[in-house]
Amino acid sequence: MMASFFDQFASPSYLGIPLIAIAIALPWVLYPTPSSRWINNRLITIQGWFINRFTNQLMLPLNVGGHKWALLLASLMIFLITINMLGLLPYTFTPTTQLSLNMGFAVPLWLATVIIGMRTQPTVALGHLLPEGTPIPLIPVLIIIETISLFIRPLALGVRLTANLTAGHLLIQLIATAVFVLLPMMPTVAILTATVLFLLTLLEVAVAMIQAYVFVLLLSLYLQENV
Repeated sequence: MMASFFDQFASPSYLGIPLIAIAIALPWVLYPTPSSRWINNRLITIQGWFINRFTNQLMLPLNVGGHKWALLLASLMIFLITINMLGLLPYTFTPTTQLSLNMGFAVPLWLATVIIGMRTQPTVALGHLLPEGTPIPLIPVLIIIETISLFIRPLALGVRLTANLTAGHLLIQLIATAVFVLLPMMPTVAILTATVLFLLTLLEVAVAMIQAYVFVLLLSLYLQENV
């Protein structure tokens, strides 16, 4: 029984071929393509308004050099939201519950922000490792601590996204199993449990969007330190 709860996180395959690539590429097919007409339909208008608002808010604390990342961060945000939301549907697979995929997003983007900081302003980038006014005896210890915290950043990005989505999916499956078990024996308790399940599903929808936003927001903060 316990092993079956984690079967939903196994990468699906068909005839020995892993289908995670399809699960990653499919969300891009669902987006409406903008047209060249002056007046668009409501869906494209809402999509454009959301992307513009999010991009403006994300790029507001960054200088002009960081605005080159607007397309990348906005695309990553929409991609993560779509994958997380589709993963809440029945009989679907959520690629972002795989730590390897999330680390594949986090490590290269974090490393790019560090390399940009080292190239454009190496003094400021290295200055983050040692706060101003540090006592001389504490300088080696603080440099080691700040270096470790710097390298933990991509791990924290990937683990945060993976842990939140995995915990939510497990909790939904546990409560849904309890509803089916209690329904023949105690219908009243089963109905109350189903109500909790419905509220938890709404919470997971919010978590799916918030975690995607936090992932991209932290990347923008790391970029802000280095541009």
